[in-house]
Amino acid sequence: MLTASNVDLLQRTIVALQREFAMKDLGPLHHFLGITAERRPQGLFLHQRQYAIDILERAGMSDCKPCSTLINTQAKLSEDDGPMVADATSYRSLTGTLQYLTFSRPDIAYAVQKVCLHMHTPQEPHLTALKRILRYLWGSLDYGLLLRPSSTSELVVYTDADWAGCPDTRRSTSGYVVFLCANLVSWATKRQPVDSRSSAEAEYRAVANGVAEASWMRHLLHEHYSPLQRATLVYCDNVSSVYLSTNPEQHQC
Repeated sequence: MLTASNVDLLQRTIVALQREFAMKDLGPLHHFLGITAERRPQGLFLHQRQYAIDILERAGMSDCKPCSTLINTQAKLSEDDGPMVADATSYRSLTGTLQYLTFSRPDIAYAVQKVCLHMHTPQEPHLTALKRILRYLWGSLDYGLLLRPSSTSELVVYTDADWAGCPDTRRSTSGYVVFLCANLVSWATKRQPVDSRSSAEAEYRAVANGVAEASWMRHLLHEHYSPLQRATLVYCDNVSSVYLSTNPEQHQC
């Protein structure tokens, strides 16, 4: 049986719960999980400038000489390429922090992936490659992602693969970028789990990864009541893999 005192206690409890779980309007977005959001006339600019500065200070390279390129394309990092580094823990820690920086810096994704492959046994050439990435960051602190409004809604995917690029396993590296309304929204670079016997096979696997990501994004947009009206375009620079993907008889591959 409810009494006046019980009703009053219930009302106070409800008010306390509402205050505890009420959503507050914090105003325009400025920072989110270490990512800075700046509103510009062109659109919303996302960057991690302060996070990159913290990484450089942590590595003791806040006054290093900047580098205009990320990686030496002529040399390949190998598992047995020189003496072990003196501080493997520091190498793993810096590499891990760079992985989070790729959230707004897709330009360093490939180079970071290369140094991450050698986190278990880092050697001096791997540390040199890591420092080169840090020198590149020092010269590109203002880089980030610009999200612009668009009147069209379409999904475009670009894929590529480095056939047998790993000198140890001879495996290929796949990469793709996904654009939604001319805005870069998803990207990845990863070593393929199996060997590819030809460049066409390596490129085909890269296309398959890009198509899988695009398919997931289409389903995600549909669940958010923003379905795409146009088909997704997937670009690849290998003619053989394009013919392979368009031939129904080869879909069992």
